[in-house]
Amino acid sequence: MAERTLRGMRLGSQSMQSEEGVEFADRQRAQYRTAGGETFDVIFAADAELPDTWESPKSGHEGVLLAPDGTPIDIEVGETKAPRTHWDMLLERRTRDELEELLQERLELLRARRGGGERIGA
Repeated sequence: MAERTLRGMRLGSQSMQSEEGVEFADRQRAQYRTAGGETFDVIFAADAELPDTWESPKSGHEGVLLAPDGTPIDIEVGETKAPRTHWDMLLERRTRDELEELLQERLELLRARRGGGERIGA
């Protein structure tokens, strides 16, 4: 039995695959600079569109993409739309007069349920 012992490998320490026949994808290096002056590189695929900003892996601060000559690129700021409130969306569907009419109908219904028609909150 001892003559036919199977030999094993250490788990997770060595790969059974080799890099023969593997073609790596083309890559590009983008350099970013934070407001504090820290520069760092990020590797992207060659055909990827480079983002204007990227978070530094060391400090967590946001860095701006640098042009090949080392100057920060100009970031185009698009129009930012103000967030719509529930009131804004309601006014898109109904006029103010319609809303006043609906309010009066609901108040009359509530007063009729309470009996007697006394005012709420009075």
